[in-house]
Amino acid sequence: MQKKIMSLIPEFQLIDDPELRKRTIKVWEEAIRKGHWSLDDLLEMPFTLLIDQTPVNIIEHTRAVTLCSLRVAEVLIQEYRDRIVIHRDHLLSGALLHDVGKLFEYEKKGKKFVKSREGELLRHPISGAAFAYKYDIPQEILHIIAAHSKEGDGVRRTVEAIIVNHADFVNFDVLKM
Repeated sequence: MQKKIMSLIPEFQLIDDPELRKRTIKVWEEAIRKGHWSLDDLLEMPFTLLIDQTPVNIIEHTRAVTLCSLRVAEVLIQEYRDRIVIHRDHLLSGALLHDVGKLFEYEKKGKKFVKSREGELLRHPISGAAFAYKYDIPQEILHIIAAHSKEGDGVRRTVEAIIVNHADFVNFDVLKM
């Protein structure tokens, strides 16, 4: 399954640390298994239930948020040089995992994706961070996952979490128009 996931989301290869890359992919693999999803399901799964009939699936959204996050980080580093420190691998892993909790938040009823019972109780930032914890994902990345949405409002986000939060909302806001 690892090769298939990596073919759907080639941005895993952007993580330089081989162990972190392996763990980040493992979280996705296990979330797919635990959620009883197929890879074809992920290509149909909307990235949000808040935009009626969104044409963007969770894979496309994850890739877009990851690439937007990386580009923002590159510009910040280029322009601010040593005035800002960004841990690139943490940023990438956090962006790749930011919505993995949606594999628990959603279920499929017939041909329609709806909020699951689990999703009614725990939104994806919390379930995703809790799930990723089991795979020894560093705290800095768990913070990105947990803080990327409204659950992170009111907490002091790291630079990487700020970038992923804004990249996620840019991608959401331009599609809800």
